[in-house]
Amino acid sequence: MPGPIRVFIVDDHAMVRRGLAAFLRAKPDLQLVGEASDGAEAIALCERLQPDIILMDLVMPETNGIEATRAIRGRWPAVQVIALTSFDDRELVREALAAGALSYLLKNVSAEDLAEAIRAAASGRATLATEAVKALIQPVQPEPAFGEDLTAREREVLGLMVRGMTNPQIAAQLVVSRATAKAHVSSVLSKLGAANRAEAVALALQKKLI
Repeated sequence: MPGPIRVFIVDDHAMVRRGLAAFLRAKPDLQLVGEASDGAEAIALCERLQPDIILMDLVMPETNGIEATRAIRGRWPAVQVIALTSFDDRELVREALAAGALSYLLKNVSAEDLAEAIRAAASGRATLATEAVKALIQPVQPEPAFGEDLTAREREVLGLMVRGMTNPQIAAQLVVSRATAKAHVSSVLSKLGAANRAEAVALALQKKLI
């Protein structure tokens, strides 16, 4: 009869580790073999502990969970990693799976679902949180072309800036208050990533925005 599944916890929060440890001790077929508070410590302990499964936090100081997962899977491919995190953004999901994590779960997972995910991982079967699946299938939004997010009014303001008009002159030309003109100019600078008016004008001419 096979022994219990050997589980290693990696998380920089002591309270999280304590809660996971208590959960594991309540499951006779799961055995806690060790804990680490960061990725570097996890890598250092992995060879000695020889876990079957690692519950890996992803966002940690120093060596993060992505880097640790990549290193561990590269050296000990038999060790399966379950990413256990509070974050479900698409890039983090993709990075974790690309690094070699088998499963991706959020920390709000129920105890029973986590136990089942550990058992599944021990058999080589992946478990993905619904949020992670949604993040993976969400279409990638193309980056807007430079200056594409400028409104019609902001393009008009930019044209007046290129003509060398000051904020009061822009306000008079557009028949708006000086505060409104200043707000439009600030928005143009922000959207173009320009530090000042001269840089915004140079970018407008270079990129043919007007």
